[in-house]
Amino acid sequence: MSRAYTPKVVTANALIEGDVVYLTADDRWTRDHAEAELIEDEAHAQLRLLKAGHQRNIVVGAYLADARRGPNGPEPIHFREAFRTRGPSNYAHGKQEGAARV
Repeated sequence: MSRAYTPKVVTANALIEGDVVYLTADDRWTRDHAEAELIEDEAHAQLRLLKAGHQRNIVVGAYLADARRGPNGPEPIHFREAFRTRGPSNYAHGKQEGAARV
């Protein structure tokens, strides 16, 4: 018996800034995981990953990350992906810059 497919999002790193980015349903790259396209079909996920792989002038290291449907959009399942949504662990820059001023 085959295992049920776990939904995915396409994620990568922005080529210039290095920020974690996610592919949206309308083919944009966003830094907000909740805006990512939640892909619930394995064949469609592979096609989206191929599309991302051909955007080497924008992103590097594209891959499929497990996710689940949340109240505000896709949510990461694994610790690594949840950690990546928070940005760099150095508070001097990135998504956590505002938290350093608290």
